[in-house]
Amino acid sequence: DDLTATNSRSFHMASGLLPKPKRAAVRALYAFCRVTDDTVDNAANEADGLAALNAWRARIQLQNPPADDLVAVAWADARSRYNVPSRYAEQLIDGVARDTVQKRYVTFDDLAAYSYGVASTVGLMSMHIIGYQGLEAMPYAIKLGVALQITNILRDVADDWRRGRVYLPQEELTAFGIFEEEIGEGVVTARWREFMRFQIDRNRRLYDEAHAGVALLNADGRFATAAAAELYRGILKDIERRNYDNLSRRAYVGTARKVAMLPAIWLRSR
Repeated sequence: DDLTATNSRSFHMASGLLPKPKRAAVRALYAFCRVTDDTVDNAANEADGLAALNAWRARIQLQNPPADDLVAVAWADARSRYNVPSRYAEQLIDGVARDTVQKRYVTFDDLAAYSYGVASTVGLMSMHIIGYQGLEAMPYAIKLGVALQITNILRDVADDWRRGRVYLPQEELTAFGIFEEEIGEGVVTARWREFMRFQIDRNRRLYDEAHAGVALLNADGRFATAAAAELYRGILKDIERRNYDNLSRRAYVGTARKVAMLPAIWLRSR
């Protein structure tokens, strides 16, 4: 719970709208994902990151992880309690491992495939915890995962650049006449604003297309899921409000604004 509150205030607020048992399980899932991601990001080099990730993979596959590993224990309990298919956790780890070998993506389709691994899998695992009405819910969970990950990418452009990663599709950067070095310089040009408008418009369409899936979830999880999506989507508006400057600052939605958004989200989720 502390890990969620520290690393993602939006997710912590949204998951707080779930019934207590599902809230605990979803936060255990978040903690598992956070540790998986940090295992690679905090490693001294790619080889060390991959080795640590493989050790973590082995640990979270145990039915009874070491008692002193609270995240692994909590995730094992949540996975068992809600019958979360292990293949999604495997796909997530494979997706994170991809960061050790691939730093660029040529097309949006390439990026969407990566986003499935690191984000849509999380949506599919969440869906098993929340409960859903049928297999027709799955494509919506996948699309929402891609939407959330693209928002992450647009928010974290500068941070990713400093890590040597550029997730923005290479062919789209070229089409808008943008060189990677401009990201490092942090100067927001007219070309960058046009490029970001294009990225944000597509990202919003993904959110819109995914929203119908909320109605296919169990009733006690719809508000929380809609809140997670809409609070995150608010990052896009903050980028626009700052005249598309996501290079010198990290976009975010303040707590007061999040709270103000909740009544409208609740109505829409009904």
